[in-house]
Amino acid sequence: MQWVDEYPRHYQDCVWLDFTFLEGFMRDSLVAAGVPAPDAAVVADVLIESDRRGIDSHGIGRLKPIYIDRIRDGILDPVTRVEVVRDRKTVTVLDGHNGMGHVVAKRAMETTLAKARAHGMGMTAVRNSTHYGIAGYYASMAAKAGMIGITGTNARPSIAPTFGVENMLGTNPLTIGFPTDEDFPFILDCATSVTQRGKIESYARMGKDLVPGWVIDEEGRTRTDTAQVLVDLTLGKAALTPLGGIGEDMAGFKGYGYATVVEVLSAALQDGAYLKLLNGLDGAGNKVPIPIGHFFMAVDIEEFIELDRFKAIAGDILRELRASRKAPGEEHIFTAGEKEHLAWGIRKEKGCPVGAALRKDMETLRKWYDLPYHFPWDA
Repeated sequence: MQWVDEYPRHYQDCVWLDFTFLEGFMRDSLVAAGVPAPDAAVVADVLIESDRRGIDSHGIGRLKPIYIDRIRDGILDPVTRVEVVRDRKTVTVLDGHNGMGHVVAKRAMETTLAKARAHGMGMTAVRNSTHYGIAGYYASMAAKAGMIGITGTNARPSIAPTFGVENMLGTNPLTIGFPTDEDFPFILDCATSVTQRGKIESYARMGKDLVPGWVIDEEGRTRTDTAQVLVDLTLGKAALTPLGGIGEDMAGFKGYGYATVVEVLSAALQDGAYLKLLNGLDGAGNKVPIPIGHFFMAVDIEEFIELDRFKAIAGDILRELRASRKAPGEEHIFTAGEKEHLAWGIRKEKGCPVGAALRKDMETLRKWYDLPYHFPWDA
């Protein structure tokens, strides 16, 4: 397949590192930053799973800037305390008290799955959490359990509403996963914006300009200056466009609408923060905690139909989609979760690609915490 053959070319300037090595480095870095060892293992597992799937925007590249830097800035609590606010037959509300979002989220999905196993369906709403990594990790937990999993989270304001230029909504992924009879589950994990902040961060690490139409300025004009866009997104001088793009002609109102759904379900059910309350800055411009909300849903498939029959039908649908007529010059039609499965097929042999900016971050963490690691690029 051409996609597989061309895949390594995207990482020509990278060093490929073993996943066990990277996971251990992340775990040890987090422990050194004050995260208890069991929690550090959860965070590292979520991050390394992103790298395994080829989702470089949410893996080890976020270890320092999103998690450890925030711990050092005092706006993220390394010791996570999960409080049960409400517990009903099929519903739970949790408060993460500004702890590690991955730890809160995994606890939330485990609770949701237990409710669904007992009653057919379950849902958990979370407030005062923090960034929880790839949403697909939690949808995959449901798929592995033979269930349909749905999750979403709000985030720092990034998206401008259709016909607006002010960043109001987060990138707010609406993520769905379910098992199939294939070698990989169906996992649709994507932002409700045209792109997400993490991908812009990846472009910044690679020194690449943004694609026109991803970001607009205060006059509604498209921007491509990656590094400054990351600054201006926080300052409110730039905004991401919703899924569909600018205006109504390409149906940007649909992405805007879905982002709003995720915002409401990530804030209103749990009496949590929303929109500008998640900006991460106080009135004087000082960094403050970002009290993100999440929601998790699970449906036990066997309450409806035998699990193997569901998997077979789901697999047939996906195979028929991939077998449909292709556009001229196109070799393959993909279904959700397939590229991540193919990426793992490559990466389990080669390892994880580590670019220059990420190598510098790893060296900084090693120095800060005097970690006993030798890197292949050391002089």
